[in-house]
Amino acid sequence: MNFNFDAKVALQYKSSSQKIRVMSESWVADNIFCPSCGCMHLSHLSNNMPVADFQCGECGELYELKSKKGKIGKKIVDGAYSTMIERITDANNPNLFVMEYSDDLQVRTLILIPKFFLVPSVIEKRNSLRFDARRAGWTGCNILYYKIPEQGKIMLIDDQRMSDRNEVITQYARVKKLKSADVDNQTWLLDVLSCVNLISKTEFSLQDVYKFTRTLQIKHNENHNIEAKIRQQLQILRDRGYIEFLGRGQYRKI
Repeated sequence: MNFNFDAKVALQYKSSSQKIRVMSESWVADNIFCPSCGCMHLSHLSNNMPVADFQCGECGELYELKSKKGKIGKKIVDGAYSTMIERITDANNPNLFVMEYSDDLQVRTLILIPKFFLVPSVIEKRNSLRFDARRAGWTGCNILYYKIPEQGKIMLIDDQRMSDRNEVITQYARVKKLKSADVDNQTWLLDVLSCVNLISKTEFSLQDVYKFTRTLQIKHNENHNIEAKIRQQLQILRDRGYIEFLGRGQYRKI
């Protein structure tokens, strides 16, 4: 696979950010398959489609691309906060490709974040622009990449090593079992999954998860029965094949 951006597709643009956007989107359209159904090519949507950059012609899944020179880091800068919240709570929310590229314009890493991992709790509201700014009052946002559970980061390319296509499709199908129609339920499930991920043991107890009660209470201050909610979410994780219930308050990660 050729990991180089094609500079020719961006010759008409002057802005560096526009050039990167055009080159990275062109590269994805030429090289990346649909992680949902395996279709070999994604269709590049026109620029007047603000919701997404690509769509699969077979299954209809939408994808957006964010590119960064160097390492992704803890946060991904995004656009307007209100637009982002509206988007991620909508049924047409796209999946997110996150790309790392090098100084010499080569793709290094490409990660897929399935759309149902983008919940309000991983979106950070930035300070509004000052009154004397050109867009005074505009409020942007960051995607808190470090808060997304590891299950929601599907590696397509790792340091220019392409993942097996069938393995990616299998991973996507597995995490899709974590999808919930309700944003609040989705947030709770991912928050408890993140707590389980932080437990170093493969086999763990209910008491191990209860240690995160205060953390979860801060995130969900409207809920006054956190431990009951934890038990409920563990049952869902069990039913969806992420943990196994061993009996007597004991669990095993799968």
